[in-house]
Amino acid sequence: MLDEIKQDATHRMDQAVSHTQGELNKVRTGRANPEMFNSLQVDYYGVMSPLNQVATIAVPEPRLITLQPFEKSLIPEIEKAITNANMGFTPGNNGNVVMIPIPALSEERRKDLVKYVHQLVEEGRIAIRNVRRDALHHMHDYGKEEHISEDEIHCRDDEMQKLTDEHINKLGEMQESKESEILEV
Repeated sequence: MLDEIKQDATHRMDQAVSHTQGELNKVRTGRANPEMFNSLQVDYYGVMSPLNQVATIAVPEPRLITLQPFEKSLIPEIEKAITNANMGFTPGNNGNVVMIPIPALSEERRKDLVKYVHQLVEEGRIAIRNVRRDALHHMHDYGKEEHISEDEIHCRDDEMQKLTDEHINKLGEMQESKESEILEV
């Protein structure tokens, strides 16, 4: 049972790390990143559909994203969705493709984005710590019910702390990587 608690905690911590990575991918840097549009929805014949299901997203240049819709009639809908998403982009089209130039970030905007990245990573850390606290609580309760020695529970506590530290270090590496990407001119 203690191993099951550890496996569950590992799985939940991995999910917290991957969720934080997904949120960091949405943060706009000075470079074109097609993952910024993963959460964007487009009206496709009355049904809200993810943008990546109605168009091909490509990055032909470092500061340009192109969206090739599967149907040309979707071009105005895609432009409208991007404008309404308030991402700071001005889409244009050539009749076949929606082109989105990525403007350079001002220094003030870069600092704001770094603060936002810190906030996202801290939320990930909190989620990981909550998983640890929950797992420790379950282990101690199970130890009392099944009369498992305190030494065994203490060893498992140390394992859980090492697991927590590993996941928090991953978040720290992701934060450093994203910060350097944002601050790169």
